Amino acid sequence: MRELDIRRSIIDHCRQMNATGLNQGTAGNISVRHGGRMLITPSAVPYDEMEPEMIASFAIDGEGEAWEGPMNPSVEWRFHLDILRSRPETGAVVHTHSSFATILAMARKPIPACHYMIAAFGGHDVKVCNYARYGTRALSVNVLKALEGRSACLMANHGMVVTGANLPRAMWAAIELETIARQYYHTLLIGGPVILPDDEIAGVLEGFGNYGRQDTERRSSPVG
Repeated sequence: MRELDIRRSIIDHCRQMNATGLNQGTAGNISVRHGGRMLITPSAVPYDEMEPEMIASFAIDGEGEAWEGPMNPSVEWRFHLDILRSRPETGAVVHTHSSFATILAMARKPIPACHYMIAAFGGHDVKVCNYARYGTRALSVNVLKALEGRSACLMANHGMVVTGANLPRAMWAAIELETIARQYYHTLLIGGPVILPDDEIAGVLEGFGNYGRQDTERRSSPVG
């Protein structure tokens, strides 16, 4: 995909975040890997006013923290860059302040295996990273730790961060995480959910690995 098309896609997905209620204002941010560079939303620019040339660009493996672009990058650029540096399989990172994920993050409640789709994030739960002020190296360290073995985490007193092989996949994951957060929150109001055992989630993970594959013995379709 051409860089201009990626920049336009970032803006489109930012507007989608707000239109669907996944985010409010300019609180969220998106980054995408393009070759050896990271493209990331600028700081404090309303999405309806954002233009492709405003997207900031970092060298992923470069030394230092310099960026290219006419505007400052998102204040959260550091954990976006560190995720892409440490996870070559990741093509996009989405960060939002979605309502229910943020409620749980404020309460510092990880999301357990209340639904089998928790396995979509790599394990039997979604963890909450320790609190650190936005934009700091400490926050980036905390996020990376909570992401170990996972593709998403909650950020204490802050919001959520999800990763994906590409931007559509990362956006899907953000919507899925907010959905599970909302469902989990509401089950807590009626006494709490029944938690699925680890061996069941392991089986779901195995099924996800086969999803979409076909062979002469079976077709696995664990999600719908």
